[in-house]
Amino acid sequence: MTKVFEKRFSELESQVAQIESTKQRRHSEYSGSYEHIDENLILNWKVKAKSLLANVCGENSQHFSAFTIAEQYATMDSDYNVLQRMKAVFMAAKEDFEGGYLNSVKNLIQAEVYDNELEQAKELLSAGYILAAAVIAGVVLETTIRNLCESYGAQPAKLDKMNADLAKAGAYNSITQKRITALAGIRNSAAHGKADEFNREDVNSMITEVERFLSGVLS
Repeated sequence: MTKVFEKRFSELESQVAQIESTKQRRHSEYSGSYEHIDENLILNWKVKAKSLLANVCGENSQHFSAFTIAEQYATMDSDYNVLQRMKAVFMAAKEDFEGGYLNSVKNLIQAEVYDNELEQAKELLSAGYILAAAVIAGVVLETTIRNLCESYGAQPAKLDKMNADLAKAGAYNSITQKRITALAGIRNSAAHGKADEFNREDVNSMITEVERFLSGVLS
């Protein structure tokens, strides 16, 4: 996924350079001389660039907000002026993306890894390896909780302690905390080889719950 975004950033950087090359000097009796670029070319690029920023940075990010402000026309603005502002924001996002400074990019990478591991857990469960499937799902859950602790300033500890601390910090509500406690119980039993304390359906539900939790915290 990150390779796709990297390619798209490069494509749009090249496209905006091509659009800039179409700049023409024009004159208006109201505003005097100004730099003109076909507004349809700008609109086409803007829509694609804005979509990329929404996917990579998130609609609540500084990059997306700045781009939204940059696309607004002020008094005496030419299309070229607006394009230059949008380009400046776009290039800042590209630089942060390439430097690995965007949290959403980190989340995307984590989501890819976790998805692969949970798919492995599902395959093991289908093959009858219930204990192994529970262990893998439990590792994904604990790793996610541990990473959340970094984001919320909580100290890494045992799973139950991290779960309580994150709920207190507002990372999620008490209902989610109780669900994680239940999942942690299955995880602990699996880690100690106590296969008699849960069954196939418990592990199937565990994988589904972990997937739901990941979707919430990594979105």
